[in-house]
Amino acid sequence: MLSRAKTLNSYKLSGFDGEIGKVKEFYFDDRHWAIRYLVADTGNWLASKRVLISPYALVKIITEAKDITVDLTKKQIENSPSLDNDKPVSRQFEEDFYGYYGYPKYWIGPCMWGGYVYPEHDHKKWLKQIQTEEAWDPHLRSSHDLIGHHIHAPDGEIGHVEDLIIDDESWAIRYLIVGTRNWWPGKKVLLSPQWIERVSWSESKVFVNLSRETIKASPEYTEDFRLTRDYETGLHQHYNREGYWVDELAAR
Repeated sequence: MLSRAKTLNSYKLSGFDGEIGKVKEFYFDDRHWAIRYLVADTGNWLASKRVLISPYALVKIITEAKDITVDLTKKQIENSPSLDNDKPVSRQFEEDFYGYYGYPKYWIGPCMWGGYVYPEHDHKKWLKQIQTEEAWDPHLRSSHDLIGHHIHAPDGEIGHVEDLIIDDESWAIRYLIVGTRNWWPGKKVLLSPQWIERVSWSESKVFVNLSRETIKASPEYTEDFRLTRDYETGLHQHYNREGYWVDELAAR
């Protein structure tokens, strides 16, 4: 299912022995544009520690209850590698984190999740994870930091990032929701990360090789309806791009 990041923010995180906290934000890598960690606000329970939850631990999302179930205990989380609140997520932390939980490393292998397109929850398959591929160095970014970045086409600015749309099966960021109210009133459009040429994090700018008129003529996005495959197909056809689902079906 495709969900807005702002919708998932504040969802409860429920472990085996009670509530862990609430979703605060997400960390994603800027290569695959996949969510690597959910950041939990644990209130007063672990106030001095930034708690990260990997999609490997996620069991199900209960939309009606605004709840995400994880297969972890509070003790496991409390004893997990510590990440200071004022420091970025380092490779050493990730090595320790993945070693502690025994998860297969997503940065080794040809796919979004190492040897798989989706975060594989079958522990027996982890033993078959491809570990012979050369590792790549992930650069993790905060979802909060991306919100507000300005979108630039070759012929000028077109708007800014208002939100992200996340696939809660693969945990890929499928689209950026772009608000264009400073260019033409009221309309919102979707842009796939696959269509991004580069991101200047220092300038808070996202560059795409799509004209403003092409983007303006794209199917409008509204928050009143769920994204359907028909809508997505029309969106990709408008930009003359193949759907992400084609490549993922082939990879599976």
